[in-house]
Amino acid sequence: MNGADRKISFSDDVRPIFQSSCWKCHGSGTQLGKLDLSSRDSALRVITPGDPEKSRLYRLVAGLEKPAMPMGSTLTPQQLETIRLWINQGAVWDSTGKYWAFEKPVSARGKSIDDLVKRALDERGLTPAPEADRRTLLRRAYLDLIGLPPTPTETDEFLNDRKPGAWERLIDKLLASPHYGERWGRHWLDVARYADSNGFEHDFDRPNAWRYRDYVIRAFNADKPYDAFLREQIAGDELPNVTQDSLIATGFLRNYAKVGFREKDNPENRFDYLDDMLGTIGRGVLGLTVQCARCHDHKFDPISQRDYYRMQASLFGYVEVDHPLTSRETAAAYEKKKAEIDARVNAVRQNLRELERPYRDQLLPAKYKRFPQNVQDAIATPEDKRTPGQVLLASQVIRTVSVSPAEIDRIMNPQDLAQKQTLNEEIARIEKERPEPIPVAMGITDGDYRFTPDGPGDEPAPGKGVKQAAIEGSFLHRGPGRYQTPPSYLLVRGDPNSKGPEMQPGFLSAITYGNPPTELPPASGNTAGRRRALAEWLVSPENPLTARVIVNRIWHHHFGHGIVPTLDNFGKMGEMPSNPELLDWLAVEFVNRGWSIKQMHRLIMTSDAYKRASKFDDAADLAKDPQNRYLWRYPMQRLDAEIIRDSILAVSGGLNPEMFGKPVFPKLQADVLKSMNYGIWKQSEDGPMVWRRSVYVYRKRGLPYPLLDIFDLPNQNISCGARNVSTVPTQALTLLNDEFVLRQAQLLSNRLQETEPTDPAKQIELAYRLALGRGPEDSELRVNLEFLKTRKLVDFAHVLLNLNEFLYLR
Repeated sequence: MNGADRKISFSDDVRPIFQSSCWKCHGSGTQLGKLDLSSRDSALRVITPGDPEKSRLYRLVAGLEKPAMPMGSTLTPQQLETIRLWINQGAVWDSTGKYWAFEKPVSARGKSIDDLVKRALDERGLTPAPEADRRTLLRRAYLDLIGLPPTPTETDEFLNDRKPGAWERLIDKLLASPHYGERWGRHWLDVARYADSNGFEHDFDRPNAWRYRDYVIRAFNADKPYDAFLREQIAGDELPNVTQDSLIATGFLRNYAKVGFREKDNPENRFDYLDDMLGTIGRGVLGLTVQCARCHDHKFDPISQRDYYRMQASLFGYVEVDHPLTSRETAAAYEKKKAEIDARVNAVRQNLRELERPYRDQLLPAKYKRFPQNVQDAIATPEDKRTPGQVLLASQVIRTVSVSPAEIDRIMNPQDLAQKQTLNEEIARIEKERPEPIPVAMGITDGDYRFTPDGPGDEPAPGKGVKQAAIEGSFLHRGPGRYQTPPSYLLVRGDPNSKGPEMQPGFLSAITYGNPPTELPPASGNTAGRRRALAEWLVSPENPLTARVIVNRIWHHHFGHGIVPTLDNFGKMGEMPSNPELLDWLAVEFVNRGWSIKQMHRLIMTSDAYKRASKFDDAADLAKDPQNRYLWRYPMQRLDAEIIRDSILAVSGGLNPEMFGKPVFPKLQADVLKSMNYGIWKQSEDGPMVWRRSVYVYRKRGLPYPLLDIFDLPNQNISCGARNVSTVPTQALTLLNDEFVLRQAQLLSNRLQETEPTDPAKQIELAYRLALGRGPEDSELRVNLEFLKTRKLVDFAHVLLNLNEFLYLR
């Protein structure tokens, strides 16, 4: 069949052209010139089926009318011929008419990554760069997969391996390294908005958050299938086989930034936390801004407010819980003893509060006087007579203004002071009987503890708080009672005080195919099973977005930009895919290969596209594709903040390879530490105990570690799609003056001196091999030898850690 006779398919042939060249300006979300090419009905304004020469669309893209389209570029002759033939054949729209991201991906059978990349290059007349040299590829693979530079021994080992398959064996070796999970787990922790503190004003410590971080690292190292990974994080307590890991995984939903200690301080905060969960699932897993439908229907994507609240109903029964990571019997015994100690301590503390009350009441009025008169009036008004505005004002101030024990002691009479000391001593004696804490994991389960009892004794005991009852429900079993999710409602304009109709669980209509279940209750009856149903919908092969979004993230982390550049927005306000066929091929291949992320690494890294040189300045290619969206060369990338610090430690020889466990607290400057009002930072001396990989550094929302923050650590309060990459003077100043960097430069200098005590040329050779994976060129050797005649070896080591070549992936 010759070209003129070939049958044109809109889905296979025309839609990719519209996606990459037309819909960004003339789609259903953006309609420049009031032209919408997202459906046949609207496109017929500029198409005359059967007659391309009379079709304004064809005349514009062919340059027969002005302005020539698409703006700023031109279609290739092959693309023009495809559109001409399609119109000539009647402009048949063999598609559902849905926006591309809401249609299920279709794989280009018999193709490969290089086939689909080459097609995109050929269509645009782009010439691919040659393959990079082996040293460059080696360093690229190490920094990409494990986030550490290769040692001289590892470099020699690879360069001396001349047998076929050396590159593939290197990739397998790095994927098997325990450091792989530390590198690639960090990418997911950005999505999961992981931190070790609450955030907001008080930024309290989360002493068990690190268990979720370790779970993620273990999951990546084990190549846990991505569908299982998501199931555990959304519904790890509802699965048929609940494990300690699956309970820890529910920390994903609880990673939200939180106000203060207790939700009950402001019940409306709960809706913000639910919104954060939906936003994280939406942007992080589905690539959609679901939270934009909280107050009204989404302005651009087909996500209704009812869709939003149906998804919220799937999560609505959640409560925060510390899952015991011990046997049921040990956990029960601990809870019983702890409750006994708490009751005795609380009784004494109540006596202590009563003793201090008159003194506290005496001191508080003076503290309230610094507030405006309306606030003072609100506090002075009896609680049952306060207006709603006064309730808010009074509660905010009363909650934050306190009297310290020392202030009370200064005005206490001697008799009361002696009694206070006796009470405190009694508390101390009781506390000595408190059992050692059992290991627990910060997570969630279903709560509100509304049961349909099947017999006497099924109701939770009175007076049990959320955390205690939740622990009993999630791990210790609550008996034969059947859990009922509390009712949730559509909130008019998102206002918790304006309840609309009661909502049942459900999913996003635009991307739901068939009739998936909305509840999958576990046999125990302890939870509703709504989160498990949500998880199953997310990982269903029928879901058009989950696989696309994760393979796009993987692609982004390998190449510095995604096929869809807006990693967390595949909706109509996001950017169109540069190669839609490649994206769909990767998504289908990912699912067919068992949702294995490591297999995707192998596919991508063994492609010609990945192995291209970054130093290839072709003027014609640069003019046609200045942003390198079609990968005619490998994109040079600045290393992530954590990898810069880790590489410095590795090269100096100071890196502590210990994995897992509680976070470390690198030393902070005194003035930085003084800026912290609440929470913790356990100041440590700069040494091996804190020279662990940066994934283990304490992630304090209110005080990010400065060395990482200056190199674009993401906002830890929200799910992060792609990190910002900036180039600012303070980065260079930090590398020149930071105490940690100076110390590591000294360690590197010592390492060079110990290995090559007397030969400066050999010291330079070793330094280059350690830091850059190569020896110095002749000109570099001459310059550095001259430098060492007047400067110390530590100065040379410091300069090396500041080189662009050290800080960039090439």
